[in-house]
Amino acid sequence: MSFPELFALAVALAMDAFAVSVCSGCALKRVTTAHFLRLSLTFGFFQFLMPVIGWTLGLTVRGFIETWDHWLAFALLAWIGGNMLRGGGEEEACTVDPTRGGRLFVLAVATSIDALAVGLSFSFLNIDVWGPSVLIGVVCAVITACGLLAGKLLARADVFGRRAEFTGGCVLIGIGLKILYEHGVFS
Repeated sequence: MSFPELFALAVALAMDAFAVSVCSGCALKRVTTAHFLRLSLTFGFFQFLMPVIGWTLGLTVRGFIETWDHWLAFALLAWIGGNMLRGGGEEEACTVDPTRGGRLFVLAVATSIDALAVGLSFSFLNIDVWGPSVLIGVVCAVITACGLLAGKLLARADVFGRRAEFTGGCVLIGIGLKILYEHGVFS
């Protein structure tokens, strides 16, 4: 696999993380350096880790993983999105920091599950996983930081106003539904 192909793959894998980071930037009252570091490094790390896990699992559990990975991603995104919808009509900004604790972990896993499948395909194609995984993680970390910045700018411009958390919840549920659609659930 050539570098341009790997780079395009890394960018594609980072799009869910980008969408979540934009919503997080809009929903937070104030975005700090700590938010950037926590979100970017965690999302980047999980985008690095998941292909390695998928590659390690290889052929032995491929069928099992493929039957439930999209459901797991949907459930995690719908759960976080539902929580955001419940709090999204309020006057105040996001009440829970999405860059901390369990919420951050769930978002990182949910946005990187597709990278697990990529790791499985790497093992089937006898592609060494380490170089591509590092590239995928770095690209995701950079794109996540850009998404958080974009969300911060959108919030300042009052594009979403007080509905930022509600909008973010809708986006997360939409991403989950898109994952189900891509796996043929609605066909």
